[in-house]
Amino acid sequence: MALQLSRPIVFIDLETTGMNIAIDRIVEIAIIKILPDKTKVVKHKLINPQMPIPQVSSDIHGITDDKVKDAPTFKEIANELKQFIDNADLSGYNSNRFDIPLLMEEFLRAGISLDMTDRRMLDVQTIFHMMEKRTLAAAYKFYCEKELIDAHSAEVDATATWEILEAQLERYEHLGETLDTVLQFTGEEKYVDFARRFVIENDVEVFNFGKHKGRSVAQVLKAEPQYYDWMMKGDFPLHTKQKLTEIFNRTLLKK
Repeated sequence: MALQLSRPIVFIDLETTGMNIAIDRIVEIAIIKILPDKTKVVKHKLINPQMPIPQVSSDIHGITDDKVKDAPTFKEIANELKQFIDNADLSGYNSNRFDIPLLMEEFLRAGISLDMTDRRMLDVQTIFHMMEKRTLAAAYKFYCEKELIDAHSAEVDATATWEILEAQLERYEHLGETLDTVLQFTGEEKYVDFARRFVIENDVEVFNFGKHKGRSVAQVLKAEPQYYDWMMKGDFPLHTKQKLTEIFNRTLLKK
């Protein structure tokens, strides 16, 4: 069973300087765009992160400072990437918790706001963990019966993710053949910011970390407005701060 598409879907994979969404940067991006007629279009870029790449990260993906010293910065290619993924749904492997949040941070740093309204985000890892609980390489071997060669090459990983989803749809017929039916199975997490510092519980925005976990964000900001200042000065992702400011401004208007 092949995935039936009503609009393009892009499979995104990033290689980065590290795993901290707030401070780390992209050094390589691959986007595999699948059109409704199943045409595949690839965009692959090395990116100068404008910061040293830690050796521990280079040991994983093989990208060193020297390899990206002449590459464009993210800001220089941001509009090109935005146009490529415009009007497309988003997918990847662990993409909802890492690749997409970090990509959104890079767009915000470049001064570009990406409209995510009505975009569906399917994390293929969610299906895999619910069904088999393995790594990307094991998922590729299990579903596609092939070894994943050159893992941690962004284009290889993104392409493998697309192939895994196609194989999952073939194996698990109850997933259906549209993004909507697949997301009905996996469930769509109700979050406020991509880093999941705030989530929705009973239609209320609540903290998802720290001493106020589970408490209404608006109520905390009313009682402790200094907490807003602490977070805005803290090492939180830009998107988290953006959403916090929106809630804070709404809270002030209600006074």
